[in-house]
Amino acid sequence: MYEGPIQNLIDELGRLPGVGPKSAQRIAFHLLQSDRDDVFRLADALREVTEKVRFCEICFNIAEEATCRVCRDPRRDQSVVCVVEESKDVQAIERTREFRGLYHVLGGAISPIDNVGPEDLHIAELLRRLSAPVITEVILATDPNLEGEATATYLSRLLANTGITVSRLASGLPVGGDLEYADEVTLGRAFSGRRAVV
Repeated sequence: MYEGPIQNLIDELGRLPGVGPKSAQRIAFHLLQSDRDDVFRLADALREVTEKVRFCEICFNIAEEATCRVCRDPRRDQSVVCVVEESKDVQAIERTREFRGLYHVLGGAISPIDNVGPEDLHIAELLRRLSAPVITEVILATDPNLEGEATATYLSRLLANTGITVSRLASGLPVGGDLEYADEVTLGRAFSGRRAVV
């Protein structure tokens, strides 16, 4: 165990997802050996992202303004909302160029083991958005894992009597995988083959 600033850096790096104690130590020592300008650029990028990036007031995607670029785009199909878990899923879907509607980012998935329930997600905001008569379809694009399936099932039951078509991404995505890691072809096929669940 080190003392002072180096240990503080290792501890902070170790809090990042996927970074264990050994990796945190390697990164910390890499930064110590790096050019000062490179380290300051990294620090500036971290500061800038915390000061300028926020969540869209409408869909909760990442944005630099009050609303994200998708919600501001008048060319998007206002009648279809694709529900995803995280902002990174929006980017994965956008890469396919198959979907031209709007998004709603839940901010996670229902996971009792992690103490995440429906009230911890942006579900109430989704229901308010769906009260607009212009919306005719909701696509549930949660991850094809246990938490994502639980979230999709919960939402499909919640939306069953709204008169809105509720569909789920079709097969083609591996069970237990994340949308973020799916290639464009697989994700594109999943979109074009989606099926109604309600």
